[in-house]
Amino acid sequence: MNLRATSPVRSHFALIKLLTCLMFFLFAMTTDAVGSIIPQVIEEFHLTMTAAGTFHYVPMAAIALGALLLGYLADKWGRKTTIIVGLILYAIGSGLFALSRSFGIFVLLLGLSGLGISVFKIGALALVGDITKSSTEHTSLMNSLEGFFGIGSIVGPTLVAVMIGSAASWKWLYVAAAGVCVVLIICALSVEYPQKNPVKAETASLKQTFLLAGDPWALGSSLLIALYVSVEVAIYVWMPTYLRGYDGPYQWLSTYALTLFFTFRAAGRFLGALVLSRLRWTSVLALCGLSILACFVGSLVLGVRFGVLLLPLSGFFMSTIYPTLNSKGISCFPRSHHGAVAGIILFFTAAAAALSPLAMAAVSDYFGSIRYGFILATAYAFLLFLGLAANWIVDPTKLRLRELDRLHNASATN
Repeated sequence: MNLRATSPVRSHFALIKLLTCLMFFLFAMTTDAVGSIIPQVIEEFHLTMTAAGTFHYVPMAAIALGALLLGYLADKWGRKTTIIVGLILYAIGSGLFALSRSFGIFVLLLGLSGLGISVFKIGALALVGDITKSSTEHTSLMNSLEGFFGIGSIVGPTLVAVMIGSAASWKWLYVAAAGVCVVLIICALSVEYPQKNPVKAETASLKQTFLLAGDPWALGSSLLIALYVSVEVAIYVWMPTYLRGYDGPYQWLSTYALTLFFTFRAAGRFLGALVLSRLRWTSVLALCGLSILACFVGSLVLGVRFGVLLLPLSGFFMSTIYPTLNSKGISCFPRSHHGAVAGIILFFTAAAAALSPLAMAAVSDYFGSIRYGFILATAYAFLLFLGLAANWIVDPTKLRLRELDRLHNASATN
């Protein structure tokens, strides 16, 4: 796709970047607040943990299916239309929480919101390629976007805590998110986006998405990301349960461990945007993978008294992995395929986020302790490190990224 941005469009690039950052902030507010909401849902509707867990599994499943089946729309319809449609779906699904009281209806609305997230996030991810000049700049911006996601991960649970403390219902978090979403829709309608090439867009289809899914670059990036997500989700879903056995002198660490994890992750992503513009990304990710593995192994070998610090600290080392792998995976393809490839990667992301906590729960229930669930998570961390180390040594994407950067720069100067 040749995106020849006119001067008026370029003048909007800063605003487009800001709006994209706010989209990532917005959906993190709700998706990463679910750990704080589930205990309230269990009490309010007298549910089992498995039933209440649908507040996490259903939106993740909706994101996964939407990403795989609708990702090509960002290439076919264009980024702006896809983003606005996704935001509308998210706003409807979240806003209707104000009128609902049934647990079943809430779950359906979460499914609709998840579908909206998949659509507008894919449009936003494809847009990143349109407004950056190289794969290095693409990776830097992706880390900044995920930094805003990290802030949303902190703000969402905090708002839930404030609402509960003031005797307000947790569901108003979703209503507030819908209000912010309406503002973003209005802003997105008023901004001029880079235009897609209509001839190239005709080739975008679901069939093409499945063909791209078999590409080794798309598949390799997706599998590494699935391993990463399996490690990350172990922290924000099951770490509070694992740390219940902590009886050391720093009880505040146990209480705020999840907040510390999200804070480390957000800070690391903003720092990563700077570091990755100066250092070789493959070596940075391999070192981060080794550090994550050390944190998990240390928490198992040394026990909860050290795990209360090591597990939250792992968020700092996790911070750059997801946005960088996501960026490089998308950048390995022409911009006309960015929507479909972003959808494939997002499918693996959401599927891992839904299935890995279930696997950890099953292992923990079978052996009678959450410790065994974290042994499984440590195995994921080991496999992730092996993959990142192999990526560092072989660097399979180097020539492809360099060639695509050259072609894009040549196209931009014509």
